[in-house]
Amino acid sequence: MLNRLRRLEDQVRGLHKMVDEERPCQEILTLLSGVRSALDATGETIFEQYLLSCAAEEGEPLPTKEIVKTARLLR
Repeated sequence: MLNRLRRLEDQVRGLHKMVDEERPCQEILTLLSGVRSALDATGETIFEQYLLSCAAEEGEPLPTKEIVKTARLLR
């Protein structure tokens, strides 16, 4: 997970540099799209681990209401 976050951090720095250098908008938008996808994938992984660890700790399934509440955070 930390490696993913480090890569994302590097990509965001790259976006900053591209904007600073006034690179073409198409290049910036392409990298931005990649960053969004990577963030979404990372969020899904964290969400999955959250559900698994909470269910494991409690010994009971999480209530549907809790799952929905947490899933809304990813929107």
